[in-house]
Amino acid sequence: MVPSDAGGGLMRGDLLSDPVEGLDEALAVVDAFDEALVAGLLRPGPAQAAGVSGLAGAVAGTPLAARVAEAAEKAAAGTGGEDHFVALAAARSALLGSVHDALVQRIDEAVGRPVEGDETAGPEPVAAAPEEAANLLAAARSWLCDLARGGWRGLDHELVAGAAPVVAAMLPEPGMRRRAALLDGFAAELAASCPGATLERVPVRRWADLWSRALLLTVPGSAGAGAVGTATGRLLPLGVDVQEHATAVQAQVHAVLEPAGGGAPRLVRASVSAPKPDTVVGAGLWQLLRPRMSLLGAVGEGRSAQVEAMPVTAEGDLLWDDALARTGEPADAFATARVMLSAATAARVEPLDRHPVRIAVPVLLEGYAAREGEDGLAFEVAARLLAVDTDRIPAAGPLTPEAVAASHACVGLLRWDAGEFLLQPLAVETTVRKKTVAVHAGAWAGGTSDKTGVRAEKAATDAVAVLRERAGRLLRT
Repeated sequence: MVPSDAGGGLMRGDLLSDPVEGLDEALAVVDAFDEALVAGLLRPGPAQAAGVSGLAGAVAGTPLAARVAEAAEKAAAGTGGEDHFVALAAARSALLGSVHDALVQRIDEAVGRPVEGDETAGPEPVAAAPEEAANLLAAARSWLCDLARGGWRGLDHELVAGAAPVVAAMLPEPGMRRRAALLDGFAAELAASCPGATLERVPVRRWADLWSRALLLTVPGSAGAGAVGTATGRLLPLGVDVQEHATAVQAQVHAVLEPAGGGAPRLVRASVSAPKPDTVVGAGLWQLLRPRMSLLGAVGEGRSAQVEAMPVTAEGDLLWDDALARTGEPADAFATARVMLSAATAARVEPLDRHPVRIAVPVLLEGYAAREGEDGLAFEVAARLLAVDTDRIPAAGPLTPEAVAASHACVGLLRWDAGEFLLQPLAVETTVRKKTVAVHAGAWAGGTSDKTGVRAEKAATDAVAVLRERAGRLLRT
């Protein structure tokens, strides 16, 4: 969506609106299986049996074919065991993985961006879990299979409570905490929806996603490896994606890494998370995150960072360590995007993580016209509309939907949801008093003198001080 010699924008907007062959059919198979989980697979009816069988048919001719065919037959008869449910979850994950890959390939074609080869994308082998950990995984698997048999309409507090002892046993084990967090959050969400029989609306896709992912993570060795390499060079931030929940917050910095030894630049991410009280919102979130990662200060100041032997995963996630980084020279995100973004290689996602919801590709758009419609804001370029997801703009920064609507250049994340590509703005360039001004979602990450940001930070400081004082009272009594 910018000239081919101008850097890192979307080159072929038409490719983002053209249909992807086979995508609708794959999603229809997943939807049918997910509906089978609503009533449960203890006594499946004809519609449920058809949904399970359709999953087997979709992976016929693949290495999964025989195992999934057997699993589908047993599940359709109501006699599915743990191995059968794992096979069905694997088939479902494989289908969504194929959707992910097809969409990412379409984005690669539209952007014209190179991709790392498979030889650099895979993690190192993971050792099998020890026997005691295997017992915990088996307990988790048993609970998840009970959920599948009972179905979402069969949820009750007794069934959901079966996760509590498993989570409690997993949490003390560092290698099990990823799984424990997933199970704990899933169980809490199910508990808040009990009894399932009275639910007005079942989040069918979401719960099936959580169930299948949790079930596959009960396979020993499935949690993946840690760091598989190191990164040394100049880190040029593009923007910050803030994800906030009632009790937790995460900031994910998307950046381009310019290797010190030369070679093609790489797209990387650096994330930091923190628990939070529900009274800390808006710009106050940075107070919780800032002390945990110096990179946020560099982002707020519009600077690069120099990293030395920083651990990095095969998927391009930096395992941030402040001791291995220092703040560098000023770096403009739009200059980085225009010069380097299209040449930066993107790491491939690991098989278990391949899902359309994981798609978040940094892109640059220029020369568009903003259009407000019934479905919200969209950018029009060459008679094509690209929807803009303004709901993802965080309240923790100066970027607003109004600034996005008035912009003429945008660095954002290309996502896919509900059958279409969406753009999540991270920063925009707009004109104020005949001058081009950049507005970043993460502009307040390192602190701010902006009146709105200062007020929000003060309110957060006061809230945290009150909570600490109350906690101190409780500890003294």
